[in-house]
Amino acid sequence: MDAQVLNQLASQLQGALHTDNVMRTLYATDASAYREMPLGVAIPETIQDIETLIQYADQHQIPLIPRTAGTSLAGQVVGNGLVVDVSKHFNRILEVNAAESYAWVEPGVVRDVLNVELKKHGLFFGPETSTANRAMIGGMLGNNSCGSNSVIYGSTRDHILEVEGYLSDGTFVQFKAEDPHQTVQKLQPGSRLHTIYAQTLAALSNPRNQKNIQDEFPKPSIKRRNTGYAVDMLLNSDAFLAEKPAFNFCALLAGSEGTLCFVTRIKLHVDPLPPAHLGLVCAHFNTIDEALRANLIALCFNPSASELMDHYILECTKANAEQSLNRFFVDGDPGAILVVELRSDNAEDLAKQAKAVEEAMLAENLGYHFPFVTGGDVKKVWDLRKAGLGLLSNLPGDEKAVAVIEDTAVDVNDLPAFIAEFNEILTENNLYCVHYAHAGSGELHLRPIINLKTAEGHKQFRHIAEAIAELVKKYQGSLSGEHGDGRLRGEFIPWMVGEANYQLMRELKSWWDPKGIFNPNKIVDTPPMDTFLRYEAGQQTPEFKTAFRYQDQDVLQHAEQCNGSGDCRKTPVSGGTMCPSFMATRNEKETTRARANILREFLTRSTKPNRFDHKEIKEVMDLCLACKGCKAECPSNVDVAKLKMEFLYQYQKENGTPLRSRMVGHFASISSLASRVPFLYNLIMGTPFLRRISNRIVGFHPDRTMPLMAKQTLNSWLKGRKTIQSAKSIYLFVDEFTNYNDAEVGRKAVLLLEALGYEVRTLEHPISGRSFLSKGMLDEARNLAQKNVELWSGLVSADIPLVGIEPSAILTFRDEYPDLVSDAWVEKAQALSKNVLLLEEFIAREADAKRINSKAFQTDKKLLKLHGHCQQKSMSSLVAAKKALSLPVNFEVQLIPSGCCGMAGSFGYEKEHYDLSMQIGELVLFPTVRAQPAEVEIVASGTSCRHQIHDGTQRHAKHTAEVLFEALA
Repeated sequence: MDAQVLNQLASQLQGALHTDNVMRTLYATDASAYREMPLGVAIPETIQDIETLIQYADQHQIPLIPRTAGTSLAGQVVGNGLVVDVSKHFNRILEVNAAESYAWVEPGVVRDVLNVELKKHGLFFGPETSTANRAMIGGMLGNNSCGSNSVIYGSTRDHILEVEGYLSDGTFVQFKAEDPHQTVQKLQPGSRLHTIYAQTLAALSNPRNQKNIQDEFPKPSIKRRNTGYAVDMLLNSDAFLAEKPAFNFCALLAGSEGTLCFVTRIKLHVDPLPPAHLGLVCAHFNTIDEALRANLIALCFNPSASELMDHYILECTKANAEQSLNRFFVDGDPGAILVVELRSDNAEDLAKQAKAVEEAMLAENLGYHFPFVTGGDVKKVWDLRKAGLGLLSNLPGDEKAVAVIEDTAVDVNDLPAFIAEFNEILTENNLYCVHYAHAGSGELHLRPIINLKTAEGHKQFRHIAEAIAELVKKYQGSLSGEHGDGRLRGEFIPWMVGEANYQLMRELKSWWDPKGIFNPNKIVDTPPMDTFLRYEAGQQTPEFKTAFRYQDQDVLQHAEQCNGSGDCRKTPVSGGTMCPSFMATRNEKETTRARANILREFLTRSTKPNRFDHKEIKEVMDLCLACKGCKAECPSNVDVAKLKMEFLYQYQKENGTPLRSRMVGHFASISSLASRVPFLYNLIMGTPFLRRISNRIVGFHPDRTMPLMAKQTLNSWLKGRKTIQSAKSIYLFVDEFTNYNDAEVGRKAVLLLEALGYEVRTLEHPISGRSFLSKGMLDEARNLAQKNVELWSGLVSADIPLVGIEPSAILTFRDEYPDLVSDAWVEKAQALSKNVLLLEEFIAREADAKRINSKAFQTDKKLLKLHGHCQQKSMSSLVAAKKALSLPVNFEVQLIPSGCCGMAGSFGYEKEHYDLSMQIGELVLFPTVRAQPAEVEIVASGTSCRHQIHDGTQRHAKHTAEVLFEALA
């Protein structure tokens, strides 16, 4: 493609057109097994931008690939054209009409965000994919997505009333229920629209075509069906058959994967909110076959969902920090769990339904444990199930659960027999498979474990696809239930629907898009399914000498755990921390996924001796706040904060460590000098004019205030006082931040613990090394880690734990230290980490053991709003903090539903990051704090969090230690 053409196009767009290698690389993959470098990436801002893109594409034969969240599993948004990402700017909910039960939306509206708005009107949009907290309506239309509750609410197709958009020649179109015979009479002969209507009417009126469709397409009883273009749905309309639904081209566009029309507005049918009372029967079984037979029993009770998880999925949840907490209902190690969702307007009736389901299964000798989950725990169960896709990437090494036959659907009554034959085929090929998802609608997501880096793996990829396609055809099922054909299943469509129907689909594509502009080579005329794969046959994984160790894998394999499922594209509405920079910018480049992708790309393909030595990686890593949200919330367990530290360490070997980074890393040494003349330091940093000059010299933003020095360091105060003697004791870790800046917090922590009857032991010890870690200065950090492990290992135990005040410092013992110390110290580091606690964790533990009680505190009423530190949420939880703060009997503790505050250590100080830092704060935290009356106490354990709250809201936030000390009786 002539660069001049792209430059001309870019000059006419209000939005952006990226043709650099970084952006092209980030958009070369989705959540599938495929990779192909696109020509460029367009981010349109206006309808005029989309019109311009289509005009240029038509004029210069440029393929356009519409994309929203990029979570497709069959390579739908992978290709060599221009990827057009509408997720950033086309995300408005345009209208909600409660009286007529519809909503108009743009394609970039996130499904869960839509439902938050609809809930205000007593409505909701039914189809619910496992990616619903980032999946967008445009993508759901393109794939005809269904989700767990499709037994009640059907597929996206069933909810599309109208669409507006453009054909590939630029014709603006509106499609809705209509009489196509009347419409075609009004159209200009020879126009694109006239061709579409006339050819469709002629083809589907042909008796031979009608018979071919009725004979060859999947059984009508299979509601989840996405095999090729939905000409069977058009045929099943009043334009061709009596007493059928009204003809509507929307039925065809659903599942067309952006190959026919560029949709810009969608009118959805929405339903009343379901009955208020909801419960889950989580039936445990010894085998998958038992669960599938029990599923047929469950369906007799009209559940709103019936979902399966097999033992592979359940095993993966044990190793995931977030999902391990959601296993509360799992008893032992079942072969499978069937989650049956029941709803009722009456809680008593709901309990009776659940009991009836259990009794019916037991009557057939199916199942052995039937926990009934209600209330807030329901979400935990569904979060566990929805995490399945990402969790499958947790397998160490190069073998992965591959999306190749993961979307087959058959009549639900055929499912037990189908799965039995399916597993026989796998056994014959020495493969095993993960089973999960939509048992209630005849579709399981089945993923064989294959190593696609080997030639044998490539052979298995194709062979298993061919074998299962034949099996699906035997049961007259659908090779795709909801994930679409894309480039994965396209070549099998002639097998599934017959050659005549396939040729009809090819003709249909030519009526709509004769030049093949819109997402070519998807559904029809696809390349072979085993080409353009993300991993090449015979691909060698190089050896990397890294600072960190990675559990049973290397650094590249850790990055490869990201399968592209896009959990990091959550919005603030969905809650959680990951990923704060994306939440603020809505740029794919700022996702956790992008950072894993760029690392994978260069660590795999670089020809440099040091494969980390690439500015492109640095560019994409730059806005990672190292908040650790991904470590807990990414179902694939990709710890991008750790990868960023590793990258900086390796990159700085070749390029040196910048002066500002060295200054941040040596924060404790610089603070030690400043603490000798705190009045002088505070004069400079406390005087706005002088501080702004100082900040500019260092490379910090002039508007950022700086933490002041304590008049007396905490260590100095501790040395000059006597400690109480007690049978109950702890060691206090005096971190560098509390020591120099927040000594008052440290003093109150000590006095609080002593008032509660604990001896606070202290001794000289090395700093935590957190500031070195944040800047990739890992040799220095390792040296400190090993010294701390050596010092504390012989002193600390479960009875006398090491307790810390600042989360980012004390949690290094549990997070980075075990993976950073030399091999000789690993065992001791791991043992020590089990006895290292946050102050809040210690107080909550002691309260649970009845060694601390509410009598130690006042009974005044007070409302506390608690913001959690990112690493506190990742490596611990806010449960302990809430429990500790609730010890005063009349304290009400409410969690602020915020993610990262935006400061993240030095990140929010740095001149180039300050604005983004404040943007992140404005997502949830700042508005929530500003809305609180003066008498409401704002609580935050992190020193950076408290500083950010002050700079963003002018409110003073307190540490838990301060709040509880001031509440002592």
